[in-house]
Formats: sequence, structure tokens, C-alpha cells
Amino acid sequence: MGALLSHWLYGRADDSLPFFSSDFPHLAVPTSSRLAVTLNSSPVPHGDTRSHWSSVHCSPHFLLSDCKQEVTRSPIEQSSDGIRAEMGVKSGLHVWKVLWSPNLRGSHAVIGITSQKCPLQASGYNVLIGEDSQSWGWELKTNQLWHAGQSFGLYPGKRKGGPSEAAEEFSPLSSNSRLIKAAETPLHIPECILLVLDADAGTLGFIVDGSFLGVAFKDLPRRGELFPAVSSVRGGAIIRLQYLNGATRDPPALMALCGLSIRQSLGKERQNQTAKLPLPPRLQHYLI
Repeated sequence: MGALLSHWLYGRADDSLPFFSSDFPHLAVPTSSRLAVTLNSSPVPHGDTRSHWSSVHCSPHFLLSDCKQEVTRSPIEQSSDGIRAEMGVKSGLHVWKVLWSPNLRGSHAVIGITSQKCPLQASGYNVLIGEDSQSWGWELKTNQLWHAGQSFGLYPGKRKGGPSEAAEEFSPLSSNSRLIKAAETPLHIPECILLVLDADAGTLGFIVDGSFLGVAFKDLPRRGELFPAVSSVRGGAIIRLQYLNGATRDPPALMALCGLSIRQSLGKERQNQTAKLPLPPRLQHYLI
């Protein structure tokens, strides 16, 4: 059966090179099998409490929807406003989806994580998530990483592929380095961003256009809860949160790895052709 399946998959493969209309596939770094299996698993049901923004831990300038998955910032001037998720995590690998229209971001639009003690409102226009030692943020307009009030460079760091420079050299930039980095043209970050937090490894990264851009922050605290968070200065900004899936520190099951390998071999264009695979119906159903 294995030889027959291999012939079916690779005998129909397209020999042409893929065409990428986005910059991000060229900047992608390999994912671990643990993350790859998590991303290929079915999302948790809608209404999961891990998809809720907190009604308590937020700036008073954020209006929370009835479903608690969407917040809208009030048109208040000279204020930086943040909000974190209702539930945090202490262990495991977790993936959230954040929807935030580029037209409703303005300056200082930040996505990242916080501890329980991060301030969520400040006067003036600031990078709030990443402003103190209890938060780590990615500013979407400039692509800068922020922690403890300091910039740690652009993310993704190497604009021609490879792992993030921020992951390799996690240290604040000098004043000259900051000027050089700021001069580089920022990437346009689309509406949908996946936040990937590995609380076991102590790392934070992001996925854009289906491409994992590598580790943005490492050596995150292993004690206490960490929460997805955003901050904004733009009146009318609408930000939606959805918890997709997670995994324990245990390695993926062999069945999950086999299913992942078959889906990757099929490619996105042939995902609806699982019924044609030379497999028993039960295995075909597992791959759907």
C-alpha cells in the first residue's frame, strides 16, 4: 500500500516551481513537527474561552463585544491602550489567530504577549506592549520588536530568508543600528496574523500568509501565566482573537505525523482529492 500511495502522490506532483505573490514564503523558516501537526489539526470549537479578550485586564478605552472575541478602541486622543486575553498559559505550545485590518491600525499597533502585571493604559502615543519588562511586542507598522522599552530590531530579521536576527542576537540595538534598521522598508503585514507561543521552550513567533517567520523572542519566563495581548492608539481599531489549537510537550503521535506528511505531499491544490487516494475509507476520512 505504501508504494502505491507514494506513486500516486509523487507521480502527480507538479514539476514547476511554485509562484509566490507574497514576500513571506521567501522569509519562512522550517517549523518543528510539533508546530506543523498543531497547525494541521482542526481548530477548537468556536466559543472556547481561550478566544476571549479580558473584560477586566484592559484599558477603559476598549469596548468589548458580547462574544468577547472582538474589541473596538474608542476615538480617544493622546492615549495608548492595551488588552490581553482572558486566559493565559503556563505550559504547552499554543496558536492564536489575530485579525486586525491594516486600515485600522495607525501607528504603534502592537501584537505580542504579557504577564499578569503589564500596564494596559498610558498617556501619549507609545508602544505599550513591549514598553516594560513584563511584555514582548511586535510593532506591525515598523516591524520592530520591543521589550522593556527597547527595540530589538526588525522581525523577520533577515529579509532574504533564514532565522530572525532577533532570535540569534537577542540584545537591544545601539543608536546607530536603530537608525540603519529604521531606514529599511517595513513589510506590509496583512490582516491575519498567527501568534505562536511555546511556553515550554520559552519562545514567541508569528505566522503570516501561512509562513512561520521564526522565533521573535526567546528566554521568556517559565513561571506564571503568559497572555496574548495587543495595544493600539488608533480610534476605531477593531481587533479579533481566536484560539486555534495547542499541544503538550509530548512528541506528536506517529499517526498524526503520517497524516501531516500525506497532506503536505498533496499540497493545498489537492487537499480535496483525499477520496482518490489508494487508501481504505477510514484512513481517507482521517485525512479530511
